[in-house]
Amino acid sequence: MSRALRVLSLSTLYPHDQAPNFGVFVERQMQAVAKRGDVDLTLINPIGLPPFPLSLHSRYRALRTLPQREVRGGVTVLRPRFTLLPRLGARFNAGAIVRAVLPLARKLHAHQPFDLIDAQFFHPDGLAAVRIGAALGLPVSIKARGADIQYWGHQPATAVQVREAGQHAQGLLAVSQGLVDDMAALGMPRDKITLHRTGLDADLFRPYDRRMCRDQFSLPRDKPVLATVGALIPRKGQRFVIEGLADLPEAILLIAGKGEDEAMLRGLAHDLGLAERVRFLGAVPHAELPILLNAADIFVLPSSSEGLANAWVEALACGTPVVTTPIPGAQELITDPDWGRLVPREGRAIAEAVKALLADRPSAERVQAAVAGMSWQTNAAALVEHWRRLAAA
Repeated sequence: MSRALRVLSLSTLYPHDQAPNFGVFVERQMQAVAKRGDVDLTLINPIGLPPFPLSLHSRYRALRTLPQREVRGGVTVLRPRFTLLPRLGARFNAGAIVRAVLPLARKLHAHQPFDLIDAQFFHPDGLAAVRIGAALGLPVSIKARGADIQYWGHQPATAVQVREAGQHAQGLLAVSQGLVDDMAALGMPRDKITLHRTGLDADLFRPYDRRMCRDQFSLPRDKPVLATVGALIPRKGQRFVIEGLADLPEAILLIAGKGEDEAMLRGLAHDLGLAERVRFLGAVPHAELPILLNAADIFVLPSSSEGLANAWVEALACGTPVVTTPIPGAQELITDPDWGRLVPREGRAIAEAVKALLADRPSAERVQAAVAGMSWQTNAAALVEHWRRLAAA
């Protein structure tokens, strides 16, 4: 295909002015695709708004102000609204997205035909993409990233939808081999699944001067510092890091992120007498994460499930070893003890792993080797090749 490939991509998780960290890894990927110049990419970021009067809540009032069309980093982003039923409507979201997106997709397709429909997550994006693709007679690609398979693929309200999407899409992507196995276990054809790992901005995520980074956070230079980055939710397991801090009497813990567990985590730190050594930073802008990761001696994220966490990759790129759990994606990435440790979700085990790494701290260059060759440019090239295969078929 000599002309530019025309792709309509669907992603409910995508940054905007009200949530600039929301799916930033999808944005970085799509910006790298757009910079290539051989793909005419339109990204649809459906915005869910509940019915009146819930839509008057401050959280949703802010979403209503988002532009319905804008260009972000060279990517055209369209934001049709769909009806969202908070907490109760997971089973209805895919259908609601189809009703909101299909008329727009038909109009765009009639003006200049697309070659492919792409979905960046399995739920609710995947099933919506399959139905839109069927309506327009276009092949569909869906990417699995972790929770969309490991959580939504097993919830009674959505499991059938996830399987249906995987069985009817023409091509599937997964960020780790463990996720490929999970998808196959759900009944998705293994021969349709292509391994497509995450990318990395190596110009941004790299070793910095550690003392300078600590000064940015007013941290002492002679104390161990741990960092964890991610939504404050049970799956990420920040509570186990706090519990482990009790066995690390001089260590300081930096927690970046927001979420439903924050009050519990603050209470736990207080009850354990650790409040002065646990710092809650809120949502740290993505561009500032390298400073945080370089300020830390160890990055800790004891997740119960992940596909291939971008936070692991970015920490390693900064030369900061990782302590996480022995889940498949981590087993594939962290294959050298200098790069980190894989331990149970238990405070004492985390503390022991941290002590071992502090006692024999590997060089930043040695840790960086874990992610050598990873870049958004390489990621985009593999993604476009996958799209072209599906379009040609």
